[in-house]
Amino acid sequence: MINKVQGLLSIPTVREAILYEKLSNDTVKCGLCERRCIIANGKMGFCKTRMNINGRLYTLVYGYLSALESRPIEIKPFFHYWPGSTALTFSTWSCNLECLWCQNYHLSRKPPDLLHASFTPQEEVLRQALRLGDKGLCASFQEPTLLTDWVLSLFKTGSKRGLYCCYVSNGYMTLEALKMLKNSGMDGIKIDMKGKADVYRKYCGGVDVEVVWRNIREAKRMGLHVEVVNLVVTGVNDDEYSIEWVIERHLKEAGSETPLHFTRYYPAYKFSNPPTRVETLEKAYEMAKKAGVKYPYIGNVPGHRYENTYCPNCGRALIKRFGYTITSYKITDKKRCPYCGERIPIVGEYIKHGFLRKLRWI
Repeated sequence: MINKVQGLLSIPTVREAILYEKLSNDTVKCGLCERRCIIANGKMGFCKTRMNINGRLYTLVYGYLSALESRPIEIKPFFHYWPGSTALTFSTWSCNLECLWCQNYHLSRKPPDLLHASFTPQEEVLRQALRLGDKGLCASFQEPTLLTDWVLSLFKTGSKRGLYCCYVSNGYMTLEALKMLKNSGMDGIKIDMKGKADVYRKYCGGVDVEVVWRNIREAKRMGLHVEVVNLVVTGVNDDEYSIEWVIERHLKEAGSETPLHFTRYYPAYKFSNPPTRVETLEKAYEMAKKAGVKYPYIGNVPGHRYENTYCPNCGRALIKRFGYTITSYKITDKKRCPYCGERIPIVGEYIKHGFLRKLRWI
């Protein structure tokens, strides 16, 4: 380990952070996520990616990428956002939540290793996205909020070059951070809704579910494209009452046209409950449809008919999918159902020949 805290400042991934407040006695208050950690001199916040050095807050992961890969946008999942396209997807380390079933725990539960930190310039990521033919940039894999200091410049430049910019997030950033991302060029966000308050308290690090709903509501108000994903975990949030609660809140905060994905859980990290029953997901889909959600989906069940997009007016299949692959696309160029003329809320053009391109993992 690096012995002297002052020596951290010579590492290229250590930069003074955005969104913090100086308090008395060299303490600082972080304003990036709603944990709003109060951090003493020489200490780190909950996420282990922001540190108080001599009364100033520094991010330790500025351009410190853990992964860089070209991936289909449907795998996020985004089903109404640049369908068929690929996005150059990147991540850093750690997380501001502690979900016991985390699928990417090898990234989210690992703090940054500053002895081996490697700085990636925003220009390099942009060049690679353009070279590979990706249509967008996506921060994903672990919680992208922690990389926001570096992302703002990338999204600002990328959006000017015609790339879409999006986050795949747990939705626990502050409103200040969300507004900065919107102003930098971010136009899409997928937010995980893990369940009722007790789920966040018992299984996800004790945070406030109302912050997530607030950010879903505010992201919609800002004009961002929003999709909501509810990972249905066996024995945790798979009962009818929990699912009904998510549907009701989704309609209230996100609206009937916002896609709502019910995703199948598989055992991972510290959680070994059996995979979600497909029948449970089908019931959730049907409950959402009956309640007025126009675009519910089932995820992690490749080939299921509820992966498809159906016209909410005439019921015809408009987009057929197998996993993250689009097998049929019938929405018109004017974003309407070709059978009845219903407007279908799709952002961006359909990229007919999108496919998984050359990968590069860091």
